[in-house]
Amino acid sequence: MVIRISGFLCIQLCALTLACGQGTEADYYPLLSVSTSQTATDSRSKLWKPAPDGLPLEVSGIAVLPNQRLAVSIRKGEVWLVDGAYDEPPNNVRYHRFASALHEPLGLLWHQGALYTAQRSELTRMADTNGDDVADEYLTVAKGWGVTGHYHEYAYGPKLDANGNLWVTLNIGLGLRGDQLNHTVQHSRLGYRQGIWRGWGIRISPNGDWEPVCAGMRSPSGIGSNLEGDMFYTDQQGNWVATNTLHHMRDGAFFHHAEALASAEQPESPLKDVAKVPNGVPFPVAVQQMPALVPPVVWFPYKRMGQSATDIMCDRSEGKFGPFHGQLFVGEFTLAGVQRVFVERIEGEYQGACFPFRSGCASAVLRMEQGTDGSVFLGLTNRGWSSLGEASYGLQRMKWSGKTPFEILEMRAKPDGFELVFTRPVDRQSAADIGSYKIASHTYQYHAAYGSDEIDVQDLEVAKAEVSEDAMSVRLTVKGLRPLYVHALEAAGVQDQKGNTLLHPQAYYTLNQIPKP
Repeated sequence: MVIRISGFLCIQLCALTLACGQGTEADYYPLLSVSTSQTATDSRSKLWKPAPDGLPLEVSGIAVLPNQRLAVSIRKGEVWLVDGAYDEPPNNVRYHRFASALHEPLGLLWHQGALYTAQRSELTRMADTNGDDVADEYLTVAKGWGVTGHYHEYAYGPKLDANGNLWVTLNIGLGLRGDQLNHTVQHSRLGYRQGIWRGWGIRISPNGDWEPVCAGMRSPSGIGSNLEGDMFYTDQQGNWVATNTLHHMRDGAFFHHAEALASAEQPESPLKDVAKVPNGVPFPVAVQQMPALVPPVVWFPYKRMGQSATDIMCDRSEGKFGPFHGQLFVGEFTLAGVQRVFVERIEGEYQGACFPFRSGCASAVLRMEQGTDGSVFLGLTNRGWSSLGEASYGLQRMKWSGKTPFEILEMRAKPDGFELVFTRPVDRQSAADIGSYKIASHTYQYHAAYGSDEIDVQDLEVAKAEVSEDAMSVRLTVKGLRPLYVHALEAAGVQDQKGNTLLHPQAYYTLNQIPKP
């Protein structure tokens, strides 16, 4: 089945053949289907066998286990063990039910010899104590956040940080009414009402104590850490949320969704002094007016960089997945793909750039986990919502073919522009030509309405392009940089030393702070 979304289908499909002379995305990162909801003959995806009859493998969580096994949670409330997922082709995949009777688990983690999942109302530890591959012990690790019965109150996770803490993120409830209001808290001055701690990030210590850490989340379906063990989450466009975003979770931060402030007056809240929320102003103005509001690490321009951001995975493979070790990969639901993110610290705060990476997955990418060989397992489910792809759900594996694509590896902020680092040496003539680059900046409206157009758009001048001695980087001098604006780069004219253009010439840098000289 093919779904057409606002005329964007052709752009997404053309991404498979963007490069001139260097091949397609599939040549560098082929997709191998372990299981999908239907068989197909698409040679790009290499779809093979479905899951056993009657098993809707709507993957909501993935955990990599010892001995080349996987565990996957599914939306109907079960956890299945998968053997043979690394086989090529995966003709002998075997499935075994490990756990059942869960309430919409939306994450899975293998930790200290057991599996952990976030259900709607609690974080649960599932253990097999007698070695028969069936969970016989279900223990509550943490509970106590609000559940009113609203359909949108999802709980995601857990993921692990550098200090051994587990993290869970909680969806906001939308348009609560009737009996649901009996189970809410309300901010006395701002008037917002939600189930307690809805729209918050929760940190659970190794001894089981938990605390609300940061607020302002709408639909935080992706959580993950970077190499340093700092925690990030993705959010999805909606009311108060201009477009998809990536955020750094830390104590006392407020991100954007104002209704999460319903819990701000609770004794455990690290956010107690928010007296007013701006509404209907450009985001940089909102940051000035509201000290608690922290900008995203990365904005994902809508449609150009997906429509519904999901899971976060850090490449920890040390080169087994190509040249992107240490970078973050973000799943995309509606357009059934994966995006790539480079982050850096400026004045102690994270900011960075996002890049297109892989389109053409069999269905919506909800979960990602890196296998022991560096390949990446993709958990798919469109959950009845629209997404591109020929399947409704399934499990795919994305490999690196061993060939390095010509890409912008990093985009780094400088006091007067940006430094572009490439995966291959560039052709000096094309890379030094300022006509090879176009750059513009924009921001978004911060308001209670749904989403935002790109506003205050300005074309910027690339004044100089200096190629490094080893031809692996280019220093761009750009006039008119603006803090707290997205800087959208198109480097369509840059070629490598064999005359190939970039596989993806687009990059979008969220310039929260301009580095000091």
